[in-house]
Amino acid sequence: MAIYLLGGHQTDFARAWSREGLDLTDMMGEAIAGALAACRLDHADIDAIHVGNAFGELYRGQGHLAAMVAQVTPEFYGKPAMRHEAACASSSIAVLAATAEIEAGRYDCVMIVGVEEEKNLPGDEASKVQNAASWQGREGIDCRFMWPAVFGRVAQEYGERYGLDRRHLNRIAEINLGNAKRNPNAQTRKWQFGPDAFTDDDTANPVIEPGTRRQDCGQITDGATAIVLCSDRFMAAYAGRRGVDAAAFPQILGWGHANAGIRFLDKIERSRGEAYVFPHVRKAITDALRRAGVPGPESLDGIETHDCFTSTEYMAIDHFGLTEPGQSWKAVEEGVIELGGRCPVNASGGLIGVGHPVGATGARMLLDAGRQVTGTAGDYQVEDARTYGTLNIGGSLGTVVSFVVGRPA
Repeated sequence: MAIYLLGGHQTDFARAWSREGLDLTDMMGEAIAGALAACRLDHADIDAIHVGNAFGELYRGQGHLAAMVAQVTPEFYGKPAMRHEAACASSSIAVLAATAEIEAGRYDCVMIVGVEEEKNLPGDEASKVQNAASWQGREGIDCRFMWPAVFGRVAQEYGERYGLDRRHLNRIAEINLGNAKRNPNAQTRKWQFGPDAFTDDDTANPVIEPGTRRQDCGQITDGATAIVLCSDRFMAAYAGRRGVDAAAFPQILGWGHANAGIRFLDKIERSRGEAYVFPHVRKAITDALRRAGVPGPESLDGIETHDCFTSTEYMAIDHFGLTEPGQSWKAVEEGVIELGGRCPVNASGGLIGVGHPVGATGARMLLDAGRQVTGTAGDYQVEDARTYGTLNIGGSLGTVVSFVVGRPA
């Protein structure tokens, strides 16, 4: 059965909603309304709703977000809704649940809403909230900021196993922040950087935790993204009703999902002697490619990947197979990952450039992938894109989800 991506809506990730007297429920309402308008759907067309959110209880004291759907959109009263939590992969897990429902024949048209409010707390407090995605008190990492420390250790692990030149991490940050200037919804689109921002200058780009500097970091962000998936049966009726060609719409061609334990150092130890630093990440990616009938990364026209830190993208480059294990630096040096390169990575700006409202990120990636393969990505369009990969991770790679999106020939 084909799973079509009808479209969706992303809020402006530069907005700090609490400064406007608003909160995550207002984001949800805007994303839902925007997705319905973008897809030219009525409320009655939606059979079910899945919400991806990680930290609503901790940032805003607000749980039970499945019931919030009908609160912000009364036309959805009586419709089934569920909330999913998997740290930064929350809305990707929501997508997996939605596709399973469509494949099972329960529903034909399902909306996924990813949402997170993070800017209502000071930066240090917001950072502590997100530590909930680690194993509290048992990570064995002495640090002030857990996630910069964890992903700094990823960089250090690459350095120990294969050698790592920090110039390549700095270049990843520079590429993604440069791409974000083309994206009208990117949090950093108007940010300016000095001449030493993408170097190891301790003033312009200070160390946050060992292995991680300021420009290596994704951003604390408010935002929501809603997307709509449907069955081929719904698409046939929709295309006839709207006078459109079903072939013009992207499909989710393949998926991969893998989990590991929550403690970061255990994952590192388990992969000693393995070709890949995170074998379960590699498996999720190759499962998605296999299910999509895609022979390998050479068939991908671009990738939207999780770059909560530059080390995460560096890891994704070789785990996708763009290079041999440990040789991600080649794709950076050769311009493979840049706009105009053989396989652009994070043309949108990624988490570093677009921003990272945790529960919304997986849905945002899919929306951008869908835009790329339909030629509707605007100024950050990858030329002639037809097949796109995504990789979304939760916590210290505890939950991993990969999709392949495309328009079949």
